[in-house]
Amino acid sequence: MDFVEILRQLAPEAIGLIEQRYTILRTIYYKAPIGRRALAAELGEPERLVRNELEMLHDAGFLHKTSAGMSLSSQGEYMLGAMGQYIKQLRGLVELEQELVCKLKLKEVIIVPGNSDEDVFVKQDLAKAAAKYLRNCLHDGDILAVTGGTTLAQVATSFASDGIKRNVIVVPARGGLGENVELQANTIAAKLAKGLGGVYRLLHAPDNVDPNLMDTILQEPSIRTVLSLCRRAQVLLHGIGTAEEMARRRGLDDQDVMQLIANGAVGEAFGYYCDENGKIVYSTASVGIRLEDLAKIPIVVGVGGGKSKAWAVLSVIRLGYCNVCITDEGAARKVIQILKNKEEV
Repeated sequence: MDFVEILRQLAPEAIGLIEQRYTILRTIYYKAPIGRRALAAELGEPERLVRNELEMLHDAGFLHKTSAGMSLSSQGEYMLGAMGQYIKQLRGLVELEQELVCKLKLKEVIIVPGNSDEDVFVKQDLAKAAAKYLRNCLHDGDILAVTGGTTLAQVATSFASDGIKRNVIVVPARGGLGENVELQANTIAAKLAKGLGGVYRLLHAPDNVDPNLMDTILQEPSIRTVLSLCRRAQVLLHGIGTAEEMARRRGLDDQDVMQLIANGAVGEAFGYYCDENGKIVYSTASVGIRLEDLAKIPIVVGVGGGKSKAWAVLSVIRLGYCNVCITDEGAARKVIQILKNKEEV
C-alpha cells in the first residue's frame, strides 16, 4: 500500500486540505501579484478562510507579500511543482495515463489535473507540460515542426528561455490561416526557437489555397526548403481542435460546417477532418506537412484539453500517426468513458 492510499484511508480530510493549498499556490503563481480579496474572489472562497491559509503559507516561507500583492517565493514555486505530481497521484491520473497508453496504443500520455473548459489555468498547465516534454525529448541537431492554434500559442508564450543554446531548428508545419498572427505557426515557431536557444525558418505561404495553384506555390524555393525540413523533423508538435472550431477558423460557411458535422467529423489535425473512428471525411488543399509525411517522424505529439475536446482527441489519435498525447483530466476521463461505453455495446 502506497502513501497516497494510506492517506486516503487514515486521514481523508488531509487530501482536501492539500488540494486547497495547491489551488491557492497555483492561483497566486498565475495571477501574481494578487491581493487577498482578489484571490478570495478568484477562488470563490470566503475571505476569512483564504486569510487563514495565506498566513500559514507565508509563515512556511512559500509567499512574498508586498504592497502590490502576493507572489510565490522560490520555495513556493518549488513546492508547487512538487505538489503537481502528488496531485496527479491523489486523483489517480498516473494510472489513467497508463490506461490510455494501453487502450489507444500510444508511446506516452501526459495528463495535467483539471478541466480547461472550466479552469483557465489548466490550459497554462497543459502548455507548461508540453514545454517540459519538448525540453526533455529534443537533442542537438534535431528539427522540431509545429502547427498553429490557441493551444500551441500558449505553449510558445510559456516557453521562457533557460539560457541554454541548443542546436535545433524549429519550422512551421503549416501555412498561415489568415487569422491572428499570434496563433500562426510561423509566430509559434519563432517563439519556441527563442525559448530553446535554437534557430527557426518561416513558411511564407497561406494554409488554404486553390488546388489549381498548389503546384506553382510548392515550386517556390523558400517554401520547398522549409517543407523539406518539416519532412525530416524528429519531433512534430501539433494542436488538436474540434472539427467545427477548425472549420470556422478556416472560413468555411455555415452550410459546409453543417455538412462536415453531418458526415461525422469531430476532430481536426493538419487540415484533415476525422470522425470518431479516425476516418478522414474531409481534407483541405493546404501548404504544409501531409499525412504521408507523418509516418516518417519519430515523435508526433498531439496537445489538446478540455472535456469538450474529448471526441476530437480520440478521433485524431485514431487517425494513427500521433504517438504522444498531452491532455488534461477533463478530456482524459471523458475519453475513457467513451471507450468503456463502446466496450459495453
